[in-house]
Amino acid sequence: MAGKAGKPSDSPSCRQSSPVCRLSGQSDENPRGIASGTLTGVSTPSQDPEFAASAALDPAPVLAHVVRSGTVESVHHGTAVVTAADGSIARAWGDPTGLVFPRSANKPLQALAMVELGLDLPGPQLALACASHSGEQFHLDTALEILHTAGLRESDLRNTPDYPYDEGTKIEWLQDRKPMTSLAQNCSGKHAAMVVTSAAHGWSLPDYLDADHPLQQAITATIERLAGPVGALAVDGCGAPLHGIPLAGLARAFGALASADPTSAPGRVATAMRDYPDHVGGPGRQVTRLMRALPGAVAKDGAEAVYAVGLADGRGIALKIADGAWRAAGVVLGAVLRAEGIGDDTVWELLGDAPVFGHGRPVGSVVAVGI
Repeated sequence: MAGKAGKPSDSPSCRQSSPVCRLSGQSDENPRGIASGTLTGVSTPSQDPEFAASAALDPAPVLAHVVRSGTVESVHHGTAVVTAADGSIARAWGDPTGLVFPRSANKPLQALAMVELGLDLPGPQLALACASHSGEQFHLDTALEILHTAGLRESDLRNTPDYPYDEGTKIEWLQDRKPMTSLAQNCSGKHAAMVVTSAAHGWSLPDYLDADHPLQQAITATIERLAGPVGALAVDGCGAPLHGIPLAGLARAFGALASADPTSAPGRVATAMRDYPDHVGGPGRQVTRLMRALPGAVAKDGAEAVYAVGLADGRGIALKIADGAWRAAGVVLGAVLRAEGIGDDTVWELLGDAPVFGHGRPVGSVVAVGI
């Protein structure tokens, strides 16, 4: 197996017959060389038990109330931003220049980097490379199809094993005493694309998740080009490098994806997500239903209450709920879309107030405020 030192442009295994091939004009230089670590000015655990918060989190305005029986029981702080087609900040709640970890909202940008490296997958497979999928059988089959394009197997994946995200499918797995697997974990499409890209370039596979691996260096460069400075590198739940970027940069990047020429690399990613939304999430998942209801949009959710949406006209929306509570993320996104006149009643109802239950029945709701 070839070592990590090989470059994208001179790998002997980068062939036109492979799903990955060299792109003309690709740089042979390490595009960024950013090292794993923390945001400048933020302590590490070994330095100080107290950590500075990103400006996107502290102080952040209250964006949602949890109302129980007519009384505000809890509040959720957060930051949200709308970017214009030219990438400028059109409207913001809180400081959108602070860094956030997009979590799985990063996936379309990671997939774009691989397409720019020459990854050439059909629509369903490319959509799965952008996905936090539900782990239903068609998701698993599609992930295997990606691996098989390069003669690889599930054992080549290094993402964290898990049960399927879909509750019904998970129950079936538990009843059948199936173990957690890397294939069932919701990031397996991204990881399958990563090992296929690495294999085609002759890069080593066991360490494809290392931040200094050529694949991850290329991904970092693409994210920085679209979203702005990468100020922190961490490890995501699946094991992949995770990039701390400005929230406004995340919105800007999604706007660029959604408005790109369909024949371009970002346009191919956006088209795959639009055409195969079930592969991006799953039937019944909010992010999948949102893309079906909002023509031309690309959308991706992320852990710890991150949401990003790109519109066909180039506008982008991104938000982060400060305490990571997902129950507020969709509600706030719906309020932002309504405030900007984006969508219709179908979209706003999908993202509308989330119910609060008492004794098994609705007694209140999570509502957006200040938007």
